[in-house]
Amino acid sequence: MNTVPVAGAQSAGDEPGGTPAPPSGRRFEADLRSMTRINLRPIASPMPLGFFTVAIASVMTACLQLGVFDPADRTAVALCVLPAFVLQLLVSYLAFGARDVIAATLMGVFAGSWLAYGLVMGTGAAGGSRVLGVFNLAFLCFGALMTAVTRPKRALWLVLAVSLPRWTATGLFGLTGAEWLKYVSGGLGLLVALVATYAAFALMLEDMRGEEVLPIGRSGPAHSAVEGDLAVQLRNLERQAGVRRTL
Repeated sequence: MNTVPVAGAQSAGDEPGGTPAPPSGRRFEADLRSMTRINLRPIASPMPLGFFTVAIASVMTACLQLGVFDPADRTAVALCVLPAFVLQLLVSYLAFGARDVIAATLMGVFAGSWLAYGLVMGTGAAGGSRVLGVFNLAFLCFGALMTAVTRPKRALWLVLAVSLPRWTATGLFGLTGAEWLKYVSGGLGLLVALVATYAAFALMLEDMRGEEVLPIGRSGPAHSAVEGDLAVQLRNLERQAGVRRTL
């Protein structure tokens, strides 16, 4: 005959207080969920800094391509661009802490690209133009993949969308040496700077006033993350990197 345990009943193997004693030879840990606390640290959004950095560095490189600066000035331009590596690396670090893997990845790769450009142009390395051409075409592939996943984050998506043709023109110029491609790339660089400046300014206004002032075009999860309540922000938190046991 099957028996059903009665709440509060204590068997011979139970410990005082009604807690079942663990079977001999096996070790059981207590349920830790009631003791677990996950602390979140609010931070200021690093994205305006990231976008302004893209804008300023893009203006400098575009002016070199458009002939505003002499070719002999490329070392000076490279030195002006190098700080973009540090700033965007900082943005990437903060974005990882803010649990935004898309923004963190994008800004981290941008940081690496400014470092590569600054070192190659600043040192005048042999074959630098062709190497940077291949580098930009490889960056184009990365940007295309990122564009496919950033659509809900319309500000990031728009910066990437106008950057793709610039990377194409810059890469082809490095491989072919066609002068007209250099000027096309320079013009597109100014367009990238304009779009990035708008995104940075819109995000700063939104952060200062606590509401969207200039349209940014968030949709889907990105919109819910800004407009949703605290429960939306904490959804599936136990499965996120830094909380779960493995990446």
